[in-house]
Amino acid sequence: MSTDLTERPTPSASPPTDHRPLPGLLHLVTVAAVVATIVAAWSIDFAPATLLNGFDEVAALLERMVPPRLDDPGRIAGLAVETLLMAVLGTVLAAIASVPLAFMAARNTTPHPAVQAVARAIITFCRAMPDLLFAVLFVRALGIGVLPGILALALHSIGMLGKVFADAIEQTDPGPREAVRSTGASYFREMLNAVVPQAVPSWIATFIYRIDINLRMSVVLGFVGAGGIGFALQDALRGLIYPRALGIACVILVIIAAMELLSIVIRRMLLDPAQSNPARERIARFVFGGGLIAGCVLALAMLKINPMSLVTWVGPAIEVFARMVPPNFSALGSELFVAAGQTVAIGVVSTAIGVVLSIPVGILAARNVTPHPAVYWAARGWILLVRAVPELILAVVFVAALGLGPIAGTCALAIGSIGFLAKLVADAVEEIDPGPLEAVHSVGGGWWKTLFSAVIPQAMPAMVGSSLYLFDVNVRTSTILGIVGAGGVGYLLFESIRTLNFDVAGAIVLVIFVIVYAIERLSGWIRSRLV
Repeated sequence: MSTDLTERPTPSASPPTDHRPLPGLLHLVTVAAVVATIVAAWSIDFAPATLLNGFDEVAALLERMVPPRLDDPGRIAGLAVETLLMAVLGTVLAAIASVPLAFMAARNTTPHPAVQAVARAIITFCRAMPDLLFAVLFVRALGIGVLPGILALALHSIGMLGKVFADAIEQTDPGPREAVRSTGASYFREMLNAVVPQAVPSWIATFIYRIDINLRMSVVLGFVGAGGIGFALQDALRGLIYPRALGIACVILVIIAAMELLSIVIRRMLLDPAQSNPARERIARFVFGGGLIAGCVLALAMLKINPMSLVTWVGPAIEVFARMVPPNFSALGSELFVAAGQTVAIGVVSTAIGVVLSIPVGILAARNVTPHPAVYWAARGWILLVRAVPELILAVVFVAALGLGPIAGTCALAIGSIGFLAKLVADAVEEIDPGPLEAVHSVGGGWWKTLFSAVIPQAMPAMVGSSLYLFDVNVRTSTILGIVGAGGVGYLLFESIRTLNFDVAGAIVLVIFVIVYAIERLSGWIRSRLV
């Protein structure tokens, strides 16, 4: 969820076209966003005072969690390792499936337009369906355990990896391909010798980023019986043992923080142009590849997964998925579409709050703009802390503090949005041209003058694009918050699966897909015109 938190927007690889910003489009989008936020907040009875009152209730709940404790450190450590191995194995499986899919989906390597259309449709479906939804269906088909969680992570990851891998292929230089083709090499050797070497750096960067995302995702899969440390956390929360829940949450924070630091080190070793050295790069990639293979073997052994089960799952899964067809829209009637509208409203309001709160934090977290190193580290620490807590866990906390309903889901997504968007804003600000900043400084301009004259104008396109992307992500995430009673269509979905009404679940899944796909296309079109 997140993320897909959580995933980053990537530049389009489509042919160059004239995409000048439409006159007044930014103002029109801003007005539409404000109006949509007001209407959405009214539809779910959400008011600014609600958020402030909610923080008081959450603070009272947090007081009941202190001090944190771990009643069974050995078991928690085992579940933490299980969570990490699930993330690694799920990402590796997704990458293996995504490479051939990307070649079929890329415009310049697909064997036929029909093949490209099918490949793109598969990638879009995997991206649109939340990982937790896949997990629920796999648990129903395969039973409780880590295998449903790994498969859910893998399928959902194909949506991101397949798209970014295909975009990287489309951006490769055609010259090396023509040179290899002139030697009479086969299509396979042409791809292997001319395309893959150009695309590998982008693939590696995306793969590392995806492991980071999947680690956050795997934390909450235990909520539906799909393995990992999330099961222990849910057990503590359901039993109202809040100090134990906080202790487990602290373990999760440490794991995710350590993984983020490790991913930064790996990126610098493999992808930093300043340290570019062919021999060193080959050694680093060899070590990285060997580590992944060892990690997968370790995961299969420690998680007690029969390698054949990575293939034999298809039959039982198809049997469950087939029971969702034809979808039954009449069983829920208007309730389904009311819940779907509530899901969109949660996404709209949480995004608006997230944008307002995260842009200032993101600016303060940019190394080239922050007024003081202490402010920089405080802002970066806050971003890391918020990003480390999955939205579903935040939703559990807000439901416990505020009660069932969409307000809890909106607050959870709003807080989660700060970590997501603030990091993107900080990265965008750090990449701006330093020339305008130096020009303002040279005429005696202070920090505020520099901010509004040189920083925001340069970073605005990235801020707009990231905000629209956040809206896309939040709508996807809001579809599953109902599992913990945080409003939206997710509650109806999980209830229908729990009661074995798969035809009703099929209707809900179809509605979710249409909503997510429509929002993704709309936000993508606006980004292409504004950014």
